[in-house]
Amino acid sequence: MSSIHFFPATTVPSISTAKITPFKNLESCSTMADLKQNHAQIIKLGLSSDNDAMGRVIKFCSLAKSGDLNYALKVFDLLPHPDAFIYNTMFRGYLQAQLYRNCIILYAHMLEHSVTPNKFSFPPVIRACCFDGAVEEAKQVHAHVIKLGFVQDSYCQNNLIHMYVNFDSLVEAKRVFDNLDKKDDVSWTTLISGFSRLGCVDEAFSVFESMPVKNSAAWNAVIAAHVQNNRFHDAFKLFDKMRKENVAIDNFVAASMLAACTGFGALEQGEWIYEHIRSCGIAVDHKLATTIIDMYCKCGRLDKAYEVFDELPSKGVSSWNCMIGGFAMHGKGKDAIKLLKKMEAEKTVNPDYVTFVNLLGACAHSGLVEEGRYYFSYMTKVYGIAPGMEHYGCLVDLLGRAGLLEEAKKVINDMPMRADVGVLGALLGACRIYGNIDMAEKIGKQVIELEPNNSGRYVLLANLYAKAGRYEDVAYIRKLMNDRGVKKVAGFSMIELEGTVNEFIAGGRTHPEAKEIYAKVEEMLVRIKDRGYVPDTDGMLYGICEEENDNPLQYHSEKLAIAFGLLKTKRGETIRVTKNLRVCKDCHQASKLISAVYDREIIVRDRNRFHYFRGGVCSCNDYW
Repeated sequence: MSSIHFFPATTVPSISTAKITPFKNLESCSTMADLKQNHAQIIKLGLSSDNDAMGRVIKFCSLAKSGDLNYALKVFDLLPHPDAFIYNTMFRGYLQAQLYRNCIILYAHMLEHSVTPNKFSFPPVIRACCFDGAVEEAKQVHAHVIKLGFVQDSYCQNNLIHMYVNFDSLVEAKRVFDNLDKKDDVSWTTLISGFSRLGCVDEAFSVFESMPVKNSAAWNAVIAAHVQNNRFHDAFKLFDKMRKENVAIDNFVAASMLAACTGFGALEQGEWIYEHIRSCGIAVDHKLATTIIDMYCKCGRLDKAYEVFDELPSKGVSSWNCMIGGFAMHGKGKDAIKLLKKMEAEKTVNPDYVTFVNLLGACAHSGLVEEGRYYFSYMTKVYGIAPGMEHYGCLVDLLGRAGLLEEAKKVINDMPMRADVGVLGALLGACRIYGNIDMAEKIGKQVIELEPNNSGRYVLLANLYAKAGRYEDVAYIRKLMNDRGVKKVAGFSMIELEGTVNEFIAGGRTHPEAKEIYAKVEEMLVRIKDRGYVPDTDGMLYGICEEENDNPLQYHSEKLAIAFGLLKTKRGETIRVTKNLRVCKDCHQASKLISAVYDREIIVRDRNRFHYFRGGVCSCNDYW
């Protein structure tokens, strides 16, 4: 992108020759026709050079929904001495029409013609620099703000804070913030959100703590900061503190906390928040509705998710996509296809790119090979949606899970773009299922180089080597991990009981009832061994199990969570566990047998999908 040097002025493209696209979706031409008639009368009155009269014409043409920015430009070109108000109106018109570069060029034109900007000139120009990625020009505009004495104008300064946050320049954003004598709510929340976006949660919290008065917007900003960075425990603590201080819960806070419940698998908390939304009459827009549906889907209540979805008076595409995605993670591919057909029948919104990512994922998790192939082509033939990386990843996963490894490999070879780590990882996972060591070795080496810090990739390949008895290669993988400083992700499982989320790590003994929990684990193991349970030590002997933590299989985190669930719930109650890693083969087998021995339904959400264990079988049919 070429820079625009404001001082001294250089050659500025003629405004009259700027490429301008008319406003889309004009409501009608009648209003513009009326305006043109009035404009003609004004010209007859000899007011064609009057800034006040022409400013009104330009304002309508630039900003009204039925306006015409081209016409505004023609009027502007005929003015001999347009003032700051007219320039400001044109800035806003360009911004509204998303013609950001034109806005910046017009600002240069303003300076070239010695028209002094006022405090209303800077915000739209600053925003245009943000959207256009015009870093150097933005810094020059900041210099003009200082030079012209607007360093304490909160409207200008808040836009500058947002601008530097947008450019990931948090030091500059903080400097502008610190120099502002009167900080308003926008100043605080913009900076908090900026730190959050870059993962600086502690810094965001520090800014929040220094606020003299904390309103609901600030509470939402800091809670959202923790949720977006997966610090759910801290988000719940802040939410509890907010409620104790009697701060009203609005739809933004509700959405953030529902997302925290989703991350934690905290169904009870999520249901409380949903009931609060309903009882307080908080408006449920498409975004909040999608968050509620997502919470129920990912907390294992697909029935409740569909109930909320079905009761929506109007459904945006995001709501449809979320529900189809919910069916996908629960392994209900046929239900996902039925919902797509319902979406098409209602004709209120069209399926989009994400719709088919979720649908193809549903087919992959349900083994619907023919349906997956069909919809992969269907989305292009019917809706003109070109397959993207995610669609190819789903197709490869679908074919690979079905054992069609060569066909999956051909899909990768025929892709119009180079396969990313997600696509290759899907094939690697299929090689693990079917023990194809030759293909896995080639794909695995590529995946490790593309994602050198992902421990799961190394573990998967090492497990395949171990299964094939290639222990020297297992040792090589372990050495490679050590040399690169790659650490295995700590496995943990969570279970919510009576509104409290209990977290367990493999072999962890910090829980206050650890003694009782471990005793229950031992009891579980004795009982399931009578049903034929034999520990699957694949990988453990060589230290390559993903959830290892120097602990034997019986102390994996989901076993601890299930044991706690058995201790604290009554016969007939469902046990719900959320796990951050893929369920290992041993825990999957053990969970099936535990569900039969204790006559319980156990629902486990791992990082890929849901597993419903009932009567000794799993809903995934051992296909995960």
